[in-house]
Order: sequence, then C-alpha cells, then structure tokens
Amino acid sequence: MNTLQFKTNIKCGGCVATVTPGLNQTAGENNWQVDLQSPDRILTVQGNSIQAADIKQAVEKAGFKAEPVQ
Repeated sequence: MNTLQFKTNIKCGGCVATVTPGLNQTAGENNWQVDLQSPDRILTVQGNSIQAADIKQAVEKAGFKAEPVQ
C-alpha cells in the first residue's frame, strides 16, 4: 500500500467537507485524512493505485492547494 502526503491550505471542517466528494472518488472513502492540528494541514492518502497528480487535481478542483511532501 502506498502512502502519499500533501501540504494543503485546508483549514477547517467545512473545507474538509468541500474536498470530500472529490477525494472519496479519487482515493476512496476512508483512505484519506487531513490533520487540521498540523500547521501544514497535512493530507495523508493511502491506497494501492493512487497517483499524486490525481490527488492534487482533486484537491485543486475543490478550490484548495496541495503540494506533495518530500
């Protein structure tokens, strides 16, 4: 299983609700989470066939930024 992490500007529960449909479709329900306590608002995605570009596109389509964490 792959794990990808992204630094985002998702900052609250409402923001999470906004990105949920796209991320659920791209990564699968219960395969991602956003750490709202972290200053970098880290989005962690787990899955077998996930692509960083697809996750970034899903977040950006919802109006937020996502930069891969190295």
